[in-house]
Amino acid sequence: MTSTAARVQRFTSADLDRLTLPEGWRAEVIDGELLVSKQPSWEHQQVCGQVLAALLVWSTRTGAGRPGFAPGVVFAEDDDVVPDVVWASNERLASSLRDGRFQEQCPELVVEVLSPGPANRLRDMKLKLALYSRRGAKEYWVCDWQAKTVDVFRRLIQDGPLEHVAKLGHDDSLTSTLLPEFRVRVHDLFA
Repeated sequence: MTSTAARVQRFTSADLDRLTLPEGWRAEVIDGELLVSKQPSWEHQQVCGQVLAALLVWSTRTGAGRPGFAPGVVFAEDDDVVPDVVWASNERLASSLRDGRFQEQCPELVVEVLSPGPANRLRDMKLKLALYSRRGAKEYWVCDWQAKTVDVFRRLIQDGPLEHVAKLGHDDSLTSTLLPEFRVRVHDLFA
């Protein structure tokens, strides 16, 4: 008698293309694991818009790059995600944006806005943090619209992981070593 280990399904980008989800649901794949979530709430999308607007003002002033809202980022067949907001330098846009999606390279800045619930928190604070860290993001911001805080992760050593450097609240200003002279009051992101 032989025993065989249960085959674990590893999902890919091709599987995402074949999925039929109900209206208002979205799917991503991280390390071959399928993650499905509901469409974000009004509050979630408002914070995304405020972050995008702040990044757009800075980018327009400097010409150093551009922000984007919910672009697809395909690192590999088994790592295919949709971050809420990204910012990429002109060089990164030219080298990795193909067919409207980032291919293989990560935008320098990735922003996720937490949705309620422990599964969503795990996805953004653990799984996506690890993914963006190993795929080369230079900064990662996690905005919690319920607590009105922003967790900031930065790559402090060139090839090191993203590290938590700050938890910012109402009276704090969000700045970036990646974006010189960028500054926005945390309160304004949740207004």
